[in-house]
Amino acid sequence: MQSCLSGLLFIKSKSPSKNVKSMTKTSSMASKVSNQEPDITPSPPTTTKPLWRRILPLVVLVLGLFAAWSGGVLDLLSFDTLRDNRVFLQNYVAENPAISVLAFSAIYMISVALSLPIGAILTISGGFMFGAWLATTYVVIAATFGATIIYLAARYAFYDLMHAKAGNAIRKMEEGFSENAFSYLMVLRLIPIFPFWLVNLVPALLGVKLRSFIFGTMLGIIPGTFVYASIGDGLGALFDQGKTPDLGIIFEPRILTPIIGLAVLALLPVAYKKLRKTKSEGTLDA
Repeated sequence: MQSCLSGLLFIKSKSPSKNVKSMTKTSSMASKVSNQEPDITPSPPTTTKPLWRRILPLVVLVLGLFAAWSGGVLDLLSFDTLRDNRVFLQNYVAENPAISVLAFSAIYMISVALSLPIGAILTISGGFMFGAWLATTYVVIAATFGATIIYLAARYAFYDLMHAKAGNAIRKMEEGFSENAFSYLMVLRLIPIFPFWLVNLVPALLGVKLRSFIFGTMLGIIPGTFVYASIGDGLGALFDQGKTPDLGIIFEPRILTPIIGLAVLALLPVAYKKLRKTKSEGTLDA
């Protein structure tokens, strides 16, 4: 009897130590877990900028456009102006090549950023002053910079607002366009169906990535730019004959057909993706 009592006392005295050990082990594990960093970092709080700050870049562009129209800037650039200042322009470019290129590129970039409808005659003027190949290079770079300015201003001002108001409708359009954004931009730039300024705005509102916009614009405007720059390269001969170039020449079949061919090539990746998607869906259904 005495041995049984001593055994029970021994067990009771031993069990608390086990509990203490288990509690200590549990608390140490809890401390380790609490010290670990979470797998998902909390996103920083989003701050909506005031509306006036978002639309300020677009307001500046609109004011610049209004100033250009009201100041008669569009009337200064014409074939008559080029004819009357032909000798001066050619001599100035020959004597000041670097300044001429910088001034022409700046004027072209600003005109595109302000959405002035003088791109064709400016490109012809560039061909007249620098030749077809150099003018194409300068115009493509300047036009891409100007278009990017509009893209960024529109995206900064209206992208969040449109998504908040339009909801699912704009998201579906965005998904359909952004999946093949580069190909679609190439087609819109190659074939001048829509105004240049409109093609600058729509991709910004549909969430097209900046890289796709820049490269799609740069590559897409090369053929049309070269056509007008080539016209400018031969502008002196037309002046000697008392003629002026036809700005609608790009719509002639001999010029438009190759450009449409390039547009079809640009759409081939889109057709391939859709065909592949259709085949995969048919395989899953079977």
